[in-house]
Amino acid sequence: MQFAILGPVEARRPDGTPVALGGPQLRGLLALLALDAGRVVSAGRLIDGLHGEHPPEGAAEALQSQVSRLRRRLRDGGAPDGLVEFTPAGYRLAVDPQDVDVHRFERLTAQARETADPALKLELFTEALALWRGPALDGLADPPRAARLAELRLAATEDRVDAGLALGHHDPLVAELRELAREHPLRERLTAQLVRALHGAGRSAEALAVFAEMRERLADDLGADPSPELADAHLAVLQAAPERRVPVPLTPFVGRAELDRLTTALRDARLVTLTGPGGAGKTRLAVEAAARVAGEVCFVELATATDVPRAVLAALGLREQGVLTPGAAAGPADRLAAGLADRPLLLVLDNCEHVVADVARLVRRLLGECAGLRVLATSREALGLTGETLVPVGALPAGAAARLFTDRAAAVAPGEAPDPGAVTRICAALDGLPLAIELAAARLRSLSADDVAARLGDRFALLSRGDRTAEPRHRTLRGVVEWSWDLLDADERRLAGRFAVFAGGARPAAVERVCDGSDAVLTGLVEKSFVEFAGGRYRMLETIRAFCAEHGDDRRAAHAQYFLGFACAHEPQLRGAGQLTALAELTAEHADLHAALRWSATAEPETALRLIAVLSWYWWLRGLRSEVPPIADTVLAAIGPEPPPGLAEEYVLCAIQASAAEVAIEPILRRLDGPLRYPYLFLLWAFSPHTKAEDGERLAALIGPDAWSRAFAGIGDGLGAQYRGRIAEAERHFSASLDAFRTLGDRWGAASALEKLAEFADWRGDHARFRELMDESVRLAGELGATEDAADLLCRRADGVLRAGDAEAARADYEAAAERARAAGTPLTLARARGGLGEIARRAGDLAAARRWYSAALALAADPVTGGETRIRLHTGFGWTAAAEGRLDEATELYQEALATALEHANLPGAAQAIEGLAGVLAGRAEDERAAFLLGVAVGLRGAPVSGDADVAGVADRVRARLGAAAYAEAFARGREMPPEQAVEEAGQRRFALGS
Repeated sequence: MQFAILGPVEARRPDGTPVALGGPQLRGLLALLALDAGRVVSAGRLIDGLHGEHPPEGAAEALQSQVSRLRRRLRDGGAPDGLVEFTPAGYRLAVDPQDVDVHRFERLTAQARETADPALKLELFTEALALWRGPALDGLADPPRAARLAELRLAATEDRVDAGLALGHHDPLVAELRELAREHPLRERLTAQLVRALHGAGRSAEALAVFAEMRERLADDLGADPSPELADAHLAVLQAAPERRVPVPLTPFVGRAELDRLTTALRDARLVTLTGPGGAGKTRLAVEAAARVAGEVCFVELATATDVPRAVLAALGLREQGVLTPGAAAGPADRLAAGLADRPLLLVLDNCEHVVADVARLVRRLLGECAGLRVLATSREALGLTGETLVPVGALPAGAAARLFTDRAAAVAPGEAPDPGAVTRICAALDGLPLAIELAAARLRSLSADDVAARLGDRFALLSRGDRTAEPRHRTLRGVVEWSWDLLDADERRLAGRFAVFAGGARPAAVERVCDGSDAVLTGLVEKSFVEFAGGRYRMLETIRAFCAEHGDDRRAAHAQYFLGFACAHEPQLRGAGQLTALAELTAEHADLHAALRWSATAEPETALRLIAVLSWYWWLRGLRSEVPPIADTVLAAIGPEPPPGLAEEYVLCAIQASAAEVAIEPILRRLDGPLRYPYLFLLWAFSPHTKAEDGERLAALIGPDAWSRAFAGIGDGLGAQYRGRIAEAERHFSASLDAFRTLGDRWGAASALEKLAEFADWRGDHARFRELMDESVRLAGELGATEDAADLLCRRADGVLRAGDAEAARADYEAAAERARAAGTPLTLARARGGLGEIARRAGDLAAARRWYSAALALAADPVTGGETRIRLHTGFGWTAAAEGRLDEATELYQEALATALEHANLPGAAQAIEGLAGVLAGRAEDERAAFLLGVAVGLRGAPVSGDADVAGVADRVRARLGAAAYAEAFARGREMPPEQAVEEAGQRRFALGS
């Protein structure tokens, strides 16, 4: 018997006919066993593969039942007994791995890679790839393995293409490569192969166009440069450049955007200077640019030079004359001017900063007397000559930095790829400085990447071993920075040491207030590449900042007071027309606000309390709520169980945001009097684990009389009315709040009210009004920069649009929401978007696709606290899918799971969804009166029917037709009039599905 998992999961008899395997659970189980054919798979791994990290109760017993059913299916299909074996360690599919297509695929690709014969290589890869019939595992069982197999398939396809290109099959591969590159637009190897195929087919212009498009895409989407493989393919099209006299690097060059700017500058200017901090890669960039220049190049290393003209003479191979003759040059500079007068040359002067004045004098003379001369200098400060073009060299982009680390790591620790997450952390901590990254990669001889990342707090001790042959200033990270520090004067060192207090850079006013620094001294630090200036802000690289912090006086108290005042000035603006400006200002200072908060949490706890209070609404609007609890814990521990005088509100705001506050908040809440100075205290309290009804009423009574507070109170009143089923009253509250927030210019408040009003319009079937309100809510959330909220609103808009029958518009919203959720790292919103795509597939009749979408979504919504609403929706949608396939028992279990979750979270609208699904099950069993009753219960719990719900409408139509209109109406009315408490109690006892 043969087994196939590279596509839909199948078991085939010897004659090739398939065995009927049953539903997705059994196919998923077989896939997991086949992946490890011949080896024992533990029950735990099987359960995890079938259910994810949060399996249902009784999963072990269910697994035994599923194994029994799988054995029976295989036996009925002609398989011998004992094909699925049980051992104390787990279960085993007792077959030769070569009876499973994935193992044959891996064997064939391994053989192909071992052979040097391109023709045999092509044949083996072609045979291996022919085993694929679609996506691996067909969306079933263990999505991470499916993704890994998809990557193996793509890599094998690329290897087959390489074999074809080696045999000269350029023309036949162009069309295939174009399609593959379209499917994988950021896959650089495929694009490199397409460039090679087009070039080999005589279509070099198209090859260059493909490269240009890819380079632009990489820059726009990833901020990255082309990989070495893609760059090499490009250079092959351009043809090999003439031989150049420049140092030959020992390691591959990691592309960076400055190279193109530098190449352009060298074409248009006679003097170009690369400026930037030590270790930024100026020398390597100069070497790479010089290698692209046609004609003669002379590279001069000045790091140890004290006499610049003589160093240049030596590099050019020119001699000073020992005996003066009439008309002969009188000194090294004269000899250079004479020797270069008619000589076209690019002169590269490397590491000029310590002799910058001497270099400037020589370059000014030579450029004035030698018409064919061009100069490329590297220095930590400009030469300061008229006509000089500066090309600043900064940090590597994240992608290029990671590639550099990985490349260098492969050289020192071959055979084991470093953890990508650790690589990202290392490169970010080292500011993307190439030299620091290379020093860090060298430590992989004795440490893992995770260990290196964890030890970067003492980066100077960690990165203290480099190339023995390098200049001393390039052997260690400390040496790199000390070289620049020694070039500063006393005032510059003093200001640099103080500036290190800023975690995220600073505006000029902040530097003046916190550091007592003058503009002239600050300008000197910029000119010497110790401080960067861009967008109106000064900034130090983190490595330089760490060094300066060791040499500066402590300015943290002044820093904390400055940023407390800054936050206090901007906090009121977050609740009005200046909301966007205030958010932008606070976001720009986010790193320093949090640095001030972390320091004051133990040093000045009362300052920390004030900071937490004035930043709380900023955190809420920006979706940064998870950053606060650890700091709040520290502040509470420092202050104790009672608030300082006059800081009761601040203390409560701190306590409700702490991760595990043990202080008694309720007595403090009851002592508050007068209008709340921070009206959003009520909202933050409502979302905290400390919520108690009586305290909520107390806080609500303290919401002030100002316009924002009253508009905010209206949102709470509207929600309360909605939860009690008084929809008309809720709509009045939300409408009044919307008008007030619009008058104030508060986008958050308006978006919140609009979403609720849109929900009611959707329930009534007023699709045009729903779309109008939701469009405005989505737009306002987007203006706030609330990526998470905007993605969630897109899902909510898609729900209503889908109910209105516009599946394509709904798909566009769900896909846009998924894209934003991935970018923001919000798995719940991504789960909701995937569930929506499952709804679209289900309504289109593609039940297999719907199951795949629901399964993928449920794996992301496992959090028992935050994932409740999403799991309700997903289990309900899954239930409708199972019911459509005739699996009523499975549908019942899914609806009961949704109902239990809804009741656990006191989510009555969610309970209504689940109960409507259960009504569908009863209708499928012809228990029509009970089904009609449950449909009424659902409307009663929700407070209103939902117009346009095709699933519920279909159930109602079937039941009404069989019962008759009068009997249906009577049963429905009984359900709708049932008191919510009684309905919830019965639902909690899970009696609805039993027909009792």
